Amino acid sequence: MSLRYAKRMDNIKASEIRELLKLTQKPEIISFAGGLPAPELFPVEELEKVSSKVLEEQGTTALQYGPTEGYEPLRVEITKRMEKVGVECKPEDILVTSGSQQGLDFSGKIFLNPGDIVLCESPSYLGAINAFKAYEPEFIGVPTDENGMIMEELEDILKNNDRVRFIYVIPDFQNPSGRTWSIERRKRLIELANEHNVAIIEDNPYGELRFEGEYYPAIKHYDTEGRVIFLGTFSKIFCPGLRLGWVCAEEEVLNKFVLAKQGSDLQSSTISQMQVAKFLEEYDIEAHIENLKKVYKKRRDLMINTMKEEFPEEIKFTNPEGGLFTWVVLPEYMNARDLAVKAIEKNVAFVPGGSFFPNGGNENTLRLNYSSMDDEKIVIGIKRLAEAIKSMMKESQKA
Repeated sequence: MSLRYAKRMDNIKASEIRELLKLTQKPEIISFAGGLPAPELFPVEELEKVSSKVLEEQGTTALQYGPTEGYEPLRVEITKRMEKVGVECKPEDILVTSGSQQGLDFSGKIFLNPGDIVLCESPSYLGAINAFKAYEPEFIGVPTDENGMIMEELEDILKNNDRVRFIYVIPDFQNPSGRTWSIERRKRLIELANEHNVAIIEDNPYGELRFEGEYYPAIKHYDTEGRVIFLGTFSKIFCPGLRLGWVCAEEEVLNKFVLAKQGSDLQSSTISQMQVAKFLEEYDIEAHIENLKKVYKKRRDLMINTMKEEFPEEIKFTNPEGGLFTWVVLPEYMNARDLAVKAIEKNVAFVPGGSFFPNGGNENTLRLNYSSMDDEKIVIGIKRLAEAIKSMMKESQKA
């Protein structure tokens, strides 16, 4: 059979992360590959109770279609989450999505024509790159440092490109680097976006998972013209399997997202929305998040300290103040994809970093996740990875 597919399918490749996750289903693999929350911290018993209550009290509503914008009590609760990141908004400013990944897809659908330009951090989130690629844009990666996107570089790119449709950023504990933007750069981003009339897609799945240091307001906090589209999610602070996220935007922009949602899946799961709303009503999610932060901080510390002890001095890595990831930079002569093969042979997995650069290159980088493995597996896994790195370095020296 030879069917004719849309040309856009040529740009869509299997997610390297999802393919790696297939390998990590094997029980012997220690995986630092996915951005998975710790499953043992999911509130299973509490969700069982609220699920029963939802079905007992509002069963017919829970199993029926609902409004595209989302379940009203949940949207009210989401406005409280927005307050936590410094954004005042109304339920009418919120659209509930099927995970924040759907918000990324809608962003591409709403803003991009073939040949338009997307600006993103270099490196940037692979899932966003793949979502945008379906709409056939060009990508320009803006150089970054420890404080996020370098504004002088961004300003120069904007001055020399008139096809930029939006700037995609993850300002807090960025995926994959773990870095956080300074307040000065958040403010400057708004100034440049206003000056050049481009939208900002602010992806913020990790902002509430700060272990130490000062909380910074979301970029949308500084928005003066309504051009920041904020994407949030319950996946990292609650349960990813419920597939619930949200878009927070000004009315004109949000209406476009609502239309995209209607054409995509009509609405997000009614029962899932009601389950989360009931949980937020009856339980203390702030206590739950604090517990997540405590566990993830311990695991981050353990991973970083083990890397310091086991990795050769030439290996550099970030020490994030929150989130789920650390970013590793190998010597330039090493290829992380080759290292991944050696690591899998030792039953440890990670994501090679080249996939996080939309235009390729930087194959000497990799991302490690510390949230989903227990303490013992973190130590064993990092030691195995260190062995693979040392072995590869010796082979390179011989060559």
